[in-house]
Amino acid sequence: MSSTQHPLAIIQLECPPTPVRERVGEQARWFIEALELAPQDYIVCRPDRGETLPDFNAISGAILSGSWAMVTDHAEWSERTAAWLRATMEQALPLFGVCYGHQLMAYALGGEVGDNPRGWERGALPVALQPGAPFDPLLQALPSSFPVWLSHRQTVLTPPAGAQVLARSAGDDCQIIRYGPQALSVQFHPEFDARIMQACQPAGAEFDPAAQPDTAYARLILQRFWHSLRQPAQLSA
Repeated sequence: MSSTQHPLAIIQLECPPTPVRERVGEQARWFIEALELAPQDYIVCRPDRGETLPDFNAISGAILSGSWAMVTDHAEWSERTAAWLRATMEQALPLFGVCYGHQLMAYALGGEVGDNPRGWERGALPVALQPGAPFDPLLQALPSSFPVWLSHRQTVLTPPAGAQVLARSAGDDCQIIRYGPQALSVQFHPEFDARIMQACQPAGAEFDPAAQPDTAYARLILQRFWHSLRQPAQLSA
């Protein structure tokens, strides 16, 4: 990243349980490693610790992480982040939400979030792209279906008015949502690898870490978002 470019903001929403944190670290680290970010490429913000969310003019874009919290708990830090998201949309700041971040973006912009009536999605599962996906700048030339890492109980039940659902799975109708030219979110975890997925499994959950699915396409979506911040002309849908 050149010295004239602003850093990416990684908005970390709470931290993992201690056993997970001791094995694989925290959410910000997963994104840093997935994108091979240098120290000058990013800042980390923790609204759950009372930290002020970044000034729009000081960052190039933001990633909103997953969390062990629930959007429907309406925690103070979560509601404050939701208000910040509404303001970022007005400022056309590039946004990329993941899992909790995906649900929080949908909620902040007028959608409905709640427990998934089909239960947990966990492990490596396929998502299917929907009409419109081939024309999206972050999804172009991807196969019609590809595996992703998933671990969530709540979901986007109803997307915001005007949003476009670009991918679904057997257990969730809103796997990828486009909210506008610069804002997209995914229910799955493009920053995960098998090691992180294994660490995040609850005790007794079945998971075979030796079965290494090719989740490169999910990772590619995240990488394209990061690259678009350094080449903004590629971002607009």
